[in-house]
Amino acid sequence: MTGKPIIADRHRQTRNAHALETAEDYVEAVLVTIEKNGKCRVIDLSRRFGVSHVTVNKIIKRLHLEGLVETEPYGPITLTPEGRRMAVRSQRRHETVFHFLLAIGVDETTAAIDSEGIEHHVSPHTLKVFEKFLNSQQ
Repeated sequence: MTGKPIIADRHRQTRNAHALETAEDYVEAVLVTIEKNGKCRVIDLSRRFGVSHVTVNKIIKRLHLEGLVETEPYGPITLTPEGRRMAVRSQRRHETVFHFLLAIGVDETTAAIDSEGIEHHVSPHTLKVFEKFLNSQQ
């Protein structure tokens, strides 16, 4: 009986980590889309992630409740100041991991795919080492 709460805690931690990954991916996508197109719509995110507009709407609703995005029905999606900070941090991590993978010889396609997952799990210490390595290559 004593092991059950520990297992439940691990599953809860995993769900929370996945929710954070989703939030980071979405706010980063909103930022990139706004920078590219001047605005971000549900359809833009639906296409980017290959999911239905219903899925995007559910996630955007959650991000709105968390104070990361603002939107009105049928209106564009914008980032709150906190959402923008999260997006910039996520984008920076993503770019650092991507460029590190390229620098160690990973091909561009694989680096693009792998950096999508690694960016969420790299520690601040490891990220600094990646940055130091990249700076030494210039």
